[in-house]
Amino acid sequence: MGEPARPGPGVPHITRMKRRSILLALPFLAPPLLAMPHLARAALREVLDAVDLPQLRAIAVWRDGEEVAARGFNGFTPDRPTNIKSASKSIVSALAGIAIARGLFSGTDQRVAELLRADLPADPDPRLARLTLGHLLSMQAGLERQSGPNYGRWVSSRNWVRAALAAPFVADPGQGMLYSTASTHLVSAMLARASGRSTLALARDWLDIPGFSIAAWDRDPQGIHLGGNQMAMSTRSLLCFGAAYAAGGQGVIPPGWIAESWQPRTRSIFTGETYGYGWFIGRIAGRPVRYGWGYGGQMIHVFPGRVPVAIAITSDPDRPSARTGYRDELHALAGRLVRAL
Repeated sequence: MGEPARPGPGVPHITRMKRRSILLALPFLAPPLLAMPHLARAALREVLDAVDLPQLRAIAVWRDGEEVAARGFNGFTPDRPTNIKSASKSIVSALAGIAIARGLFSGTDQRVAELLRADLPADPDPRLARLTLGHLLSMQAGLERQSGPNYGRWVSSRNWVRAALAAPFVADPGQGMLYSTASTHLVSAMLARASGRSTLALARDWLDIPGFSIAAWDRDPQGIHLGGNQMAMSTRSLLCFGAAYAAGGQGVIPPGWIAESWQPRTRSIFTGETYGYGWFIGRIAGRPVRYGWGYGGQMIHVFPGRVPVAIAITSDPDRPSARTGYRDELHALAGRLVRAL
């Protein structure tokens, strides 16, 4: 869901980055709507023509192997980078799955303390020894949340990893969902520690998806990229990531990890929807959907099935989306788009 507070040094300049017109030349990003029947083309355009949402920036749609629509709104374009906020948690989850496949992590049972021992408190709570990668990815760490009202204090600390591990336990690991950006930041720290490389370097190396690129990503005081927030990319780039999941991984993301990520692990106390490893799980327009959601309305919807669909939506990252009902409007918009397809 993301955090509204304290953009770091890497993000404010992202709106000035040049448009990436080279993406239009990629075979993966076919010209809009060429392979779709006339009625489907007309229905999709009709939905997009009717959109009137002041904080919306761009929409891009992929269907069964190709991009079929991309449109900017309110002065933005689908190629202009935006801070995708907590939608980046789905990307961190993908990196964790690849790390398991490459043998850097033992599995979702990988103990956090084994990799982050140097950052444990002097007198650690015994439950830290039981904390696993799976607990972090499913937001079941049990540690006090470092999101919402605690986020600003956490990112003002001198060492975000140590501050996250020093937070008190308010539940045992595995008991209920406590949505916290600190959890995915610990995953980022584990990736960096296990590989000896930055998380951004891993993403650029491992997520070799045509059209996908990260424009900017903030780091903590120790140089660890912020797992789960302050990541910038274009709407088209976010679409390419979602399309890789919809297409079964495209030889990049292990299919088994996709299946594991989309298994319900816990339930959000805010929305009532289930949550896997970095993905919310629900239904839209009568179809199963898996989605990443960032503050302000940064969305990647993936509709698996016989004809898979992915929809990326970016919005003003400085305006809320949950309590205003805007997130529900975006879900409804995604529903209209998928019906048109």
